Amino acid sequence: MVDTKKWEPEFMKRFNRHYDEMKWLYGEIYNGDEQAFDYFCTMLHNCYKDRNDILRSWDGARQTVPDWYRGNDMLGMLLYTNCFAGTLKGVKKKLDYLQECGINYVHLMPLLQSPEGKSDGGYAVSDYRKVDPKLGTMKDLADLAAACHEKGMCVCLDFVMNHTSDEHEWAIRAKKGEKEYMDRYYFFDNWDIPNEYEKTVPQVFPTTAPGNFTWIDCVQKPVMTMFYPYQWDLNYMNPVVFNDMTENMLYLCNQGVDIIRLDAVPYIWKALGSTNRNLPQVHTLVRIMHMAADIVAPGTLLLGEVVMEPSKVVPYFGSVEKPECHMLYNVTTMASAWHTVATRDVRLLKHQLGITFALPHQYTFLNYLRCHDDIGWGLDYDFLKQFGVEEVSHKKFLNDWMTGKTYGSDSRGELYNDDPRLGDARLCGTTASLLGIEAAEFEQNEGKVDLYIQRDLMMHAFLFTLSGIPVLYSGDEIGQLNDYDYHNDPLKWDDSRYIHRGDLNWDEVALRKKKKTRKVRIFEGLKKLEYIRMKYDVFLNDADTWIVECYNDHVLGVGRYYNKQKMIALFNFNDCDETAWIKEPEEYTDMLTGDTMRAENFGLKPYEFRWLLTKF
Repeated sequence: MVDTKKWEPEFMKRFNRHYDEMKWLYGEIYNGDEQAFDYFCTMLHNCYKDRNDILRSWDGARQTVPDWYRGNDMLGMLLYTNCFAGTLKGVKKKLDYLQECGINYVHLMPLLQSPEGKSDGGYAVSDYRKVDPKLGTMKDLADLAAACHEKGMCVCLDFVMNHTSDEHEWAIRAKKGEKEYMDRYYFFDNWDIPNEYEKTVPQVFPTTAPGNFTWIDCVQKPVMTMFYPYQWDLNYMNPVVFNDMTENMLYLCNQGVDIIRLDAVPYIWKALGSTNRNLPQVHTLVRIMHMAADIVAPGTLLLGEVVMEPSKVVPYFGSVEKPECHMLYNVTTMASAWHTVATRDVRLLKHQLGITFALPHQYTFLNYLRCHDDIGWGLDYDFLKQFGVEEVSHKKFLNDWMTGKTYGSDSRGELYNDDPRLGDARLCGTTASLLGIEAAEFEQNEGKVDLYIQRDLMMHAFLFTLSGIPVLYSGDEIGQLNDYDYHNDPLKWDDSRYIHRGDLNWDEVALRKKKKTRKVRIFEGLKKLEYIRMKYDVFLNDADTWIVECYNDHVLGVGRYYNKQKMIALFNFNDCDETAWIKEPEEYTDMLTGDTMRAENFGLKPYEFRWLLTKF
């Protein structure tokens, strides 16, 4: 039994609030292992003692306003340290630029130590307590976080929790045959049990990393590797793994990280006869991690990376009384939006948004158009069947359109993990290139450039219309195009995701102030949208939202209402004039122009959007 007599009153207050539930859940999942639980509790106290006074003051402020992250002033940007500014010190020097962009949520992509050449973009961590030396040090990370806090920004960092690098200390010792460390992974004496797993566990990367196990010659055993052979899946059935990984997470919190992105969280619990995804034990572990953060660093948020359909995503919020993740990605809306770009048909997007709009207001989504990863076509094909859509052929249509193979398409994407056997592939590319700006500029077709910049701004206006936190991908603020140099890099050429992971071109950033350039038109256009969104309460997360029926399959209508403000947002996804056949009774003001108008039988130019507001 842990002696808590000398523990601080503030810690004990938080600890006692969660103790009974935490002990019950921990005992349930780890078969009443009291020794492991006592170690866990002591670890929490040690992490609390290591938290500095400045971070504790942030904790206090955020506890006073627990929904601090749910305002209409929140705007995120996702960036790679090396691509954005070379090093963490370089990012610190560029914080004024991020402020100019309106950013107050900085998501730093994986930056912990990972082996070069087999890091999967930083998702194969060899040391959770060290920054990649090329990017800086842990002190540099803490200094950057402190500088962000001084400017009112919060910092998000990926926590790769499903697996480690095969060069992590635990893996190195496992290769030496040390049982304690082999037990931290899924090693098997022969292929009998792995072969049973393979019967029910889908492959994550069937073309680039087929299979879910890798033979380790030095110990003559297979180990589970669901992602890549150099990423060994951690065995969370072992409480030592959970204790140490939670401590690693809290260590990052104590460097000033405000938001922990739980990478690949649905995969962390495995069971024979299952898909190794979304098992009930995952939710138990995430709930305990939520409580651990509440006790040690209550200003911290958990962001779950759950790239699945809504029925699988929503449970990761937990419940109001027993929350798990504070925020989740709105991945299905993102994929449905790109589907609408290709088809110009809003029916699937309306269906998807209807599901999201029906969720409780306290559920907070991160909304995005592009991120570091690919676009997967995990759409609602049961819904699409009623329109004669067949899954495999439709995916081919979408990919052909988005890669510019279809007549009339100016999109310039590339495929990722193309699997001809299943007729499946995912898609990569920057927002601007996927929307046709790259092709239009190559053709020097000013008419097309104007049209596709308008489409870019429309897509971002759609993003800002949704409840939650909009997140830009670094470079999208100036319409950065695809980077094809990765084809010539031996460490990157076989991973098409690097097409949208190019370095931010600071010479192009400078053009955000030069009249008539694509950079200034997109940059200033986004700034205007950000300002409007921040100005009106109708954009708050607590607003009621609904689909406005436009009786036109090319036009999306979204309604919002909050605090006597009603908004009608209209988006024309077609490249020709369309009419939104609506008949709203009030008189509206165009939020972008200030013009007063009726919202009846509303005409929209190609890719035009309107934000209309009325007050009661």
